[in-house]
Amino acid sequence: MTRRLRPFVALIALVLVLVGGCADDDAPTSAPTTGAGYQAGDGSFTLWTPEERAAPVTLAGESLDGAPVDSADWRGDVVVVNFWYASCPPCRAEAPDLVELAGTFDDVHFLGVNPRDEAGAARAFEERFAVPYPTILDPQAEVVAAMQGVVPLQAMPTTVVLDREGRPAGRVLGRIDPEILSGIIEDTLEETK
Repeated sequence: MTRRLRPFVALIALVLVLVGGCADDDAPTSAPTTGAGYQAGDGSFTLWTPEERAAPVTLAGESLDGAPVDSADWRGDVVVVNFWYASCPPCRAEAPDLVELAGTFDDVHFLGVNPRDEAGAARAFEERFAVPYPTILDPQAEVVAAMQGVVPLQAMPTTVVLDREGRPAGRVLGRIDPEILSGIIEDTLEETK
């Protein structure tokens, strides 16, 4: 190997290690999305029984319109959290389904979390799809960090349903199937308060 190729090969190896380190060990693998700018999930879902659930999470930040958002204010209610960004094809594909579900479940809070976009791109996405719920811009990945172990850092989109205590009850990796997400929400709503 020539001296010119060594730095390039080392860089490729480092990228592969870093990308591999971001994968969720218990998550199913999905089709490759090399060059797409995102790691797509396959729509698979995970459910946790109340006994298996992790500690409550608090997701806080500022919405695109500047209002404070804190999931702790919604304790006692079910919350659906969708991690997305504007140029992600499966995020755009699932947006109408999420908007419809948000309209169907009046007693459930929906929250978007966008760790990649500037405010302008996020606002344009929300306007295009008439998103009725708040989105937190998360450029420092603070909200993503609060979900560590539940949301793979590179999987976009990912949707998590929090129970009435703020604990992750279910997760969908990749584009949601509205029937599956609806079922997860309904099951979580039926749990004893």
